[in-house]
Amino acid sequence: MILEIGNKEIKNRQKKYFQKLEEKNVDISILFSTTDIFYLTGFHFRPSERPIAFYTDLEQNTHLFVPKMEKEHAEEYAVIDQVHCYPEYPGLTHPMKYLKDLLQFNNLKNKIIGVDAKGYSSAKGYQGPDITDLLDVNNIISIKSVVEKLRYIKSQNEIELIKESARWGNLAHNLLVKYTKTGKREIEIEGRATYEATRAMFETLGNGYKPYGSPAHAFYRGQIGPHSAFPHSQNQNAIIVSGYNVVSQAASDVWGYKSELERTMFILETNQQQETFFNHMIEAQEIAFKNIKPGIPASKVEEEVQRYYQENDLQKYTKHHTGHNMGLLSHEAPFFDLGDHTVLEPGMVFSVEPGLYVDGLGAFRHSDTIVITNEGMEKITYYPRDLESLIIG
Repeated sequence: MILEIGNKEIKNRQKKYFQKLEEKNVDISILFSTTDIFYLTGFHFRPSERPIAFYTDLEQNTHLFVPKMEKEHAEEYAVIDQVHCYPEYPGLTHPMKYLKDLLQFNNLKNKIIGVDAKGYSSAKGYQGPDITDLLDVNNIISIKSVVEKLRYIKSQNEIELIKESARWGNLAHNLLVKYTKTGKREIEIEGRATYEATRAMFETLGNGYKPYGSPAHAFYRGQIGPHSAFPHSQNQNAIIVSGYNVVSQAASDVWGYKSELERTMFILETNQQQETFFNHMIEAQEIAFKNIKPGIPASKVEEEVQRYYQENDLQKYTKHHTGHNMGLLSHEAPFFDLGDHTVLEPGMVFSVEPGLYVDGLGAFRHSDTIVITNEGMEKITYYPRDLESLIIG
């Protein structure tokens, strides 16, 4: 069982990263993205007002720049050549000035510097100068998408972590269904299901398991009854009522890797209108499944789903595209969207989640996680999708 990405694979990621830098003639690179730093180093940290950066020098050495409080943490867990630290933020000397001094150990004259952002950013009170201004050089280019594109295609180890995520998400979903009863509040149901699934996960996987995110969990996110027509709602502390349709979500993080399982379910009974929209949603998802294969643009999948909507006069009930890539983030590029023409390749992992939203009635959306294979696709999530299995309570 694989529960983490090993140092060898992380080193290989760094090698591919340097190859991309060479293609762009980048001499020195600086990254501030939390996700990309974790991907390239294995160092998982909690971003805050204290800047953290990854940079590479002229000799292709890798460096982490961290606050003093993270120094030992980085030295123990990061696959990195050197860790540098600063005292604190904001400090008597701003951290960006420390970073500037470190970067100027390189001869920056006439060198191309690649950055994923002009400087560090955080909603937790950070303020500071852009590193691009402090360096006072002209040859600065954006490399914002370089690591993101490396993350498009998952290795076999990454896919195994996502499959492990799906297994525990499936357990959490089963428990969510078990405890969903009329008169119960969503917070009570979610809390019980999540606690039991998480406990089982810890007891089964043992000390080798690191979530680097959230362990097994399941919830409704407020998508209960008519309120479910808001696709990205928040918990409403709603009460389960007979006849409601509800949209569930379940997942777990395994070393930061995620899956996505969502189901439209019905409390005790259904009516004809609910069944009609449910069947349309199922058919739209099946059309997406049938069209997913390597070598086609991602937009092709969305085109076929949109064609079904148009043929059945359903456009007025749609609010989003058919799916998104995922991995270390729950939403990653590329997307099953009319405007995304990225060619699909084996190893890409997507959600497939066409949805219909009916005011006054609610939402109809399943989400399944799939991986693109040489022949087509493999479904990673496996909770039942049929109407009969999804009448609960």
